[in-house]
Amino acid sequence: MDKKALVVEDDRNIAELLRLYLEKDGFAVTIAENGAAGVAQFEQNSPDLVLLDIMLPVIDGWSVCKEIRAVSNVPIIMITAKGETLDKVTGLEMGADDYLVKPFEVGELLARVHAVMRRTGSSDETGARRLEFESLVIDMDSFELHVAGKRVDAPPKEMELIFHLASSPNRVYTRNQLLDEVWGFDYFGDSRTVDVHVKRLREKLENVSDKWSLKTVWGIGYKFELLEERQE
Repeated sequence: MDKKALVVEDDRNIAELLRLYLEKDGFAVTIAENGAAGVAQFEQNSPDLVLLDIMLPVIDGWSVCKEIRAVSNVPIIMITAKGETLDKVTGLEMGADDYLVKPFEVGELLARVHAVMRRTGSSDETGARRLEFESLVIDMDSFELHVAGKRVDAPPKEMELIFHLASSPNRVYTRNQLLDEVWGFDYFGDSRTVDVHVKRLREKLENVSDKWSLKTVWGIGYKFELLEERQE
């Protein structure tokens, strides 16, 4: 696991549930049961993501968020039973990236995690907004797709989809994972949306190279298959 998450939550059942699902999603998880411990754990572990309850002992979540924001831009998702608009605005004004109200579905939580990591750039390595393979350049800074040396028109979602797949060569994604991670938690479509976008991308990438391909994994989903090491 190369991603670290800090969960600051005084309800042990909720904290352990968050640990379980975040670990399944590839995070190494540290739990703090009060605000002061949360600040201390943040300083010790430098996590890549913070899930932060508001109603905490010792120091409340708003104060923890403020202290973290004074030294770091790490993604922060506030998790709380308080759903009033004022609480949401307060959290966001103090620097939180998103806000989730208890009770919540685990699927929604993970989708928000993926969306926040993607928006803040925390899911990408430094300089990884441009990917290059033989006869293919995916440039997310300029939102340009270059195939065989020529710029090819591609709508934003096609760009995001091919970038997401190509960022983890040979990793298989289910359609639902792609809906969560590319379209986001607020998208209420079905998996055929992914199929349509993959079909359109294939039409643009067909027979360009024998060193990579956009491949269907039958019964599961899709992957960007790389047959040789990525070109530097």
